Amino acid sequence: MSRRLLISGNWKMNLDHLQAIHLVQDLGLRLTAADVAGLDVTVHPPFTDLRSVQSVVEERRIPVELGAQDCAPDDAGAFTGEVSPVMLARLHVAYVIAGHSERRRLFGETDEVVAAKLRAIVRNGMTPICCVGETADERDAGATRERLVAQVSSAAGALAPEQVGSMAIAYEPVWAIGTGSAATPEDAQEACAWVREAVGDVAGADAATTVRVLYGGSVTADNTAELVAMPDVDGVLVGGASLEATAFAAIIRSANGVG
Repeated sequence: MSRRLLISGNWKMNLDHLQAIHLVQDLGLRLTAADVAGLDVTVHPPFTDLRSVQSVVEERRIPVELGAQDCAPDDAGAFTGEVSPVMLARLHVAYVIAGHSERRRLFGETDEVVAAKLRAIVRNGMTPICCVGETADERDAGATRERLVAQVSSAAGALAPEQVGSMAIAYEPVWAIGTGSAATPEDAQEACAWVREAVGDVAGADAATTVRVLYGGSVTADNTAELVAMPDVDGVLVGGASLEATAFAAIIRSANGVG
């Protein structure tokens, strides 16, 4: 089947709410109906920017959906500093990233924690973008497939098959994030195919057919078209290039074949 492409911009810990407003306004001015026809676009600002970006996107009818970068696994409680998925849903957040390699590496998130967050996201009516990927050491040791299968199996096992089929999984080789050294389209295809195969083993063939598998890691307008042309790559998760409206719009157009 033909899966709808998903282009997601992860702003990470960048831009205050005024800068975020300017960026999304600029993006809205640059995107035409043709640019986004047939694909979905999400932006993932820091928590403090969400309300501001939501207001601009809805008021100006900018053709992007609002995303968050993370959430707590619990809906409420004595969890100082955490952000509830209930709160995100009330802000019309549509997509939430879970298990980004920076959360796993810097904040010690385990596969079990990521699984709990996936359940929380789905429980509150939002779509997860679950990140998986191998480190440079794991790649050098030939353990990429083993690592991906472990992460995907934990994630897919946390949800019902139909929920797995409607989520997105982003393959982000840790060695490529922010380094300028992107995986080749062939490398991305191989890894994304392993991800899809692992989904099928846990959640069944229907889920494997419909789940969207993205590639993330030094994505640019120059490599996007080749990446999404691969049969198992259903979009891209963009980091630094999403912080510049011109660059992000160029990636969207490239993915849609109108660049």
